[in-house]
Amino acid sequence: MMIETPGPIRFLPLRYHVEVLTPDQVGRIHEGALAILQRTGIATNSHKLLELMAGHGQDVDFQNKRIRFAPEFVEEKRALAPRNFTLAGRSPDRDLAIDGAHGYLSPDGCAPQVIDLDAGRRRPSTKADLGQITRLADALPEIGFLWRSVSARDTPAEVRSLHEVEVQLNSTTKHLQTGSGTDAFTARGVVELCRAVAGGADALRARPILSSIQCIVSPLFWDEGPIDAIEIYAEAGIPVAIVSMAMACATAPGTVAGLLALTIAEILSGLVILHTMAPGAKAICTGYPSTMDLRSGALNLAAGPDDSFAGMACTQVLRALELPCATGMLGTGAKRSNWQAGAQAAFTAAKNVFMPADLFNGAGGLYSANVFSAAQLLLDCELFGYVVRWAEGYAFDDAHIGLDVVEHVGPEGHFLAEPHTRQHMSEFWRSTYMDRSSWEEWEAAGEPDPSDVALSEVRRLLAEHEPEPLDDAVARELARVVAAYEAEALEHTDD
Repeated sequence: MMIETPGPIRFLPLRYHVEVLTPDQVGRIHEGALAILQRTGIATNSHKLLELMAGHGQDVDFQNKRIRFAPEFVEEKRALAPRNFTLAGRSPDRDLAIDGAHGYLSPDGCAPQVIDLDAGRRRPSTKADLGQITRLADALPEIGFLWRSVSARDTPAEVRSLHEVEVQLNSTTKHLQTGSGTDAFTARGVVELCRAVAGGADALRARPILSSIQCIVSPLFWDEGPIDAIEIYAEAGIPVAIVSMAMACATAPGTVAGLLALTIAEILSGLVILHTMAPGAKAICTGYPSTMDLRSGALNLAAGPDDSFAGMACTQVLRALELPCATGMLGTGAKRSNWQAGAQAAFTAAKNVFMPADLFNGAGGLYSANVFSAAQLLLDCELFGYVVRWAEGYAFDDAHIGLDVVEHVGPEGHFLAEPHTRQHMSEFWRSTYMDRSSWEEWEAAGEPDPSDVALSEVRRLLAEHEPEPLDDAVARELARVVAAYEAEALEHTDD
């Protein structure tokens, strides 16, 4: 069973907007978020941030390292966020327009474990795994941009981020969005790598081939490392994804409303920081509101209607605030590509048709992003293609209604041989991995599961697809940069 590769990037048309919140509820969440930032504020261990906000007239408690923001200041900074911009690919034909009309999918990340393609069991992930998965995703038209799907755990922790960016830059021409580089040292290294590929500082600023993920620690704490990284990336013209991962009953109130208010407050706090440091910098507002498993105290692996509703509502609020946004899609708490994985992935895919964001993250992830599966990546791409076709819509003109062909075939006839049918039959969606065989054919084939078919396709793609390589001199420069930063990091570690 084959698929065409690599093909143009597919996107979800952002056509539908089924609002799960009333305008009054959107306003209450927005007002609640502003009230949280004014009354409670954020904590930080960044003296630079404390000084910066004091210099801009905000209520700064240096002793307790707390910043409280005036609502007017928050709204002033929010208004600086550009709604439309481009996330560049290494190849221009893989650029992504962030414009409120297109939605793009990425693999999940950053899993510390991977399903081994040969053994079929989970194991610690490596740099080679990340390169292989990135090369696979480069071949998939459903994947618009690349997260670091797995961690390069066989590299030194101090410079792991740089190894991850290096291998991904070598393995795809698509845009990278990475959580690598969350302190000043590694952020400078990531910028140096990207400039080497883009062709210099000005070229990178004009065409940012990477965007950076920076997370607030819920509830309401900004660590010094991400603050420094945000400043470095913004100065380099690299878009920054501000991420909140608040969890109801744990790091957020035990209600959907409280979870949403805190999530929006945390995202807005990141926007304020970014646009105080670099007014007008490109930002992607990313909310992953979730619920706690009340039995274990951990993330709810059986995430259901509460999580889905909160995700849709978060996107609705961010869209109402006219902010580019990202959300989760297709991720699952299941350990295998089974009924639970399919059900959770399908529900999240469907919800994102009706309240879509600009970017979607989660393909290929198992066990709530703790394990990555290449076979699951392809199965998730099939589901994404399903909802893309759904969202693209259908024509209802005279040619498609087909009164003439109905009259020609008449009662008790058959439409298969008609030119009208041959002309339009390719418009119907067809599955690649979902089983379409008869029971007898399925038994004769050894009773394959869709994941078995997907795994075979993974092996074919890895055997056949090679992304456009970097120039040899550029690849050598990336290796030199990583080696230099690694030597510096290890020298300081020895000291």
